[in-house]
Amino acid sequence: MNNPMEMLKAIKNPKQFAMNIINKNGNPVFNNLVEMANKNDTEGLQNFGRNMFKEHGKDFDKEFSNFMNMFKK
Repeated sequence: MNNPMEMLKAIKNPKQFAMNIINKNGNPVFNNLVEMANKNDTEGLQNFGRNMFKEHGKDFDKEFSNFMNMFKK
Protein backbone atom coordinates (compact mmCIF):
# COMPACT_ATOMS: atom_id res chain seq x y z
CA MET A 1 0.00 0.00 0.00
CA ASN A 2 2.36 2.71 -1.24
CA ASN A 3 -0.33 5.13 -2.32
CA PRO A 4 -1.09 7.54 0.56
CA MET A 5 -4.73 7.86 -0.51
CA GLU A 6 -5.18 4.09 -0.31
CA MET A 7 -3.64 4.12 3.14
CA LEU A 8 -6.04 6.87 4.31
CA LYS A 9 -9.02 4.91 2.96
CA ALA A 10 -7.84 1.87 4.93
CA ILE A 11 -8.03 3.85 8.17
CA LYS A 12 -11.61 3.33 9.27
CA ASN A 13 -11.35 5.25 12.55
CA PRO A 14 -8.84 8.15 12.42
CA LYS A 15 -9.18 8.85 16.15
CA GLN A 16 -8.35 5.26 17.04
CA PHE A 17 -5.49 5.27 14.53
CA ALA A 18 -3.99 8.38 16.17
CA MET A 19 -4.49 6.92 19.65
CA ASN A 20 -2.69 3.72 18.62
CA ILE A 21 0.30 5.72 17.40
CA ILE A 22 0.41 7.74 20.63
CA ASN A 23 0.12 4.61 22.77
CA LYS A 24 2.89 2.85 20.83
CA ASN A 25 5.14 5.87 21.42
CA GLY A 26 5.46 4.92 25.08
CA ASN A 27 5.99 8.54 26.16
CA PRO A 28 4.66 8.86 29.73
CA VAL A 29 3.70 12.52 29.19
CA PHE A 30 1.57 11.62 26.15
CA ASN A 31 0.07 8.69 28.04
CA ASN A 32 -0.87 11.01 30.91
CA LEU A 33 -2.44 13.54 28.52
CA VAL A 34 -4.42 10.81 26.76
CA GLU A 35 -5.63 9.49 30.10
CA MET A 36 -6.77 12.97 31.14
CA ALA A 37 -8.54 13.46 27.79
CA ASN A 38 -10.30 10.10 28.08
CA LYS A 39 -11.51 11.08 31.56
CA ASN A 40 -12.64 14.51 30.29
CA ASP A 41 -10.27 16.10 32.81
CA THR A 42 -10.28 19.55 31.21
CA GLU A 43 -8.89 21.13 34.38
CA GLY A 44 -5.91 18.77 34.36
CA LEU A 45 -5.29 19.41 30.66
CA GLN A 46 -5.51 23.16 31.17
CA ASN A 47 -3.09 22.99 34.11
CA PHE A 48 -0.67 20.98 31.99
CA GLY A 49 -0.87 23.61 29.23
CA ARG A 50 -0.41 26.48 31.66
CA ASN A 51 2.62 24.82 33.27
CA MET A 52 4.17 24.02 29.89
CA PHE A 53 3.79 27.61 28.70
CA LYS A 54 5.13 28.95 32.00
CA GLU A 55 8.24 26.73 31.68
CA HIS A 56 8.85 28.28 28.25
CA GLY A 57 8.37 31.84 29.51
CA LYS A 58 5.06 32.39 27.74
CA ASP A 59 1.64 33.51 28.95
CA PHE A 60 -0.96 30.80 28.33
CA ASP A 61 -3.94 33.17 28.25
CA LYS A 62 -2.29 35.52 25.76
CA GLU A 63 -1.13 32.69 23.48
CA PHE A 64 -4.52 30.95 23.64
CA SER A 65 -6.27 34.21 22.79
CA ASN A 66 -3.95 34.71 19.81
CA PHE A 67 -4.62 31.14 18.69
CA MET A 68 -8.40 31.59 18.89
CA ASN A 69 -8.19 34.91 17.02
CA MET A 70 -6.65 33.10 14.04
CA PHE A 71 -10.01 31.39 13.48
CA LYS A 72 -12.09 34.57 13.68
CA LYS A 73 -10.58 36.15 10.58
